[in-house]
Amino acid sequence: RVGFRGMLQPLADGIKFLAKEDLIPTHVDKPIYLIAPAIILIPALVTCAVVPFGSAITIAGHTIPLQIADINIGILYILAITSLGVYGVVLGAWASNNKYSFLGGLRSSAQMISYELSLGLSIIGVLMLSGSLSLREIASVQGPYPWHWNFLIHFPSFLIFTTATFAETNRLPFDLAEAEQELVAGYHTEYSSMKFAMFFMAEYMNMIVGSAVAVTLFLGGWHFFGLEKLGGPFWSGLISFGIVVAKTAFFLFVFIWVRWTLPRFRYDQLMNLGWKFLLPTALAMIVVTSTVWIA
Repeated sequence: RVGFRGMLQPLADGIKFLAKEDLIPTHVDKPIYLIAPAIILIPALVTCAVVPFGSAITIAGHTIPLQIADINIGILYILAITSLGVYGVVLGAWASNNKYSFLGGLRSSAQMISYELSLGLSIIGVLMLSGSLSLREIASVQGPYPWHWNFLIHFPSFLIFTTATFAETNRLPFDLAEAEQELVAGYHTEYSSMKFAMFFMAEYMNMIVGSAVAVTLFLGGWHFFGLEKLGGPFWSGLISFGIVVAKTAFFLFVFIWVRWTLPRFRYDQLMNLGWKFLLPTALAMIVVTSTVWIA
């Protein structure tokens, strides 16, 4: 183990991937094979642009919002950009010209379509109550106390969003696109060196962004019992950033916790859960929100 209790192991793995020989099989469609890892990694990185990682911090009289771009359609931006990631998976699987990769790509595309519907519908109730598509405004209207946060008001939607996020990031128990026991490694079977690492970087980046978006939509963002208002402009901004990081870290812990707790679903169970349970429940929550809460 590298470092104290293996803390430096990810860094060591990154250096190892950079140093490994980059093999390109002769039977692949080379241009698409080479560009597929970038197609999945770039959307995972650019979605960070609209996620607020705190309120604002003041340095030398300049107030800096802890968000790259506060656009008024931030949640639509995230849904649009993250939906592009599946193209990288499908193109990489097809270009590999390998039956295991191809099956993994087919599974991933069907899985993404199934769960992106539920993912999008689960947040409509939140958008109704907040009256905005801006992530900063959605976090602001929830207030400092947990009983005002959306995860209590829209608890079924919160569970649907969390479940769909697991499926979107191909994490257990929804990692049917990889499924080592069935498909060797799925869509990235033929990849090696840094291109192989880019698929994993995209997966973990999607986990971080998905966790941060869940924190913003359902867990009050940077609010926590008024702690974000302590101290001056500098310290309050720093505390708000720490609160978001702590909440996001809790979600990442849940990702890893579930990975080591639940077994993988069968593929028919995965589809049934998406189409026969999550989708009708998300639609029902929209009806309930529009009739009860809005009225």
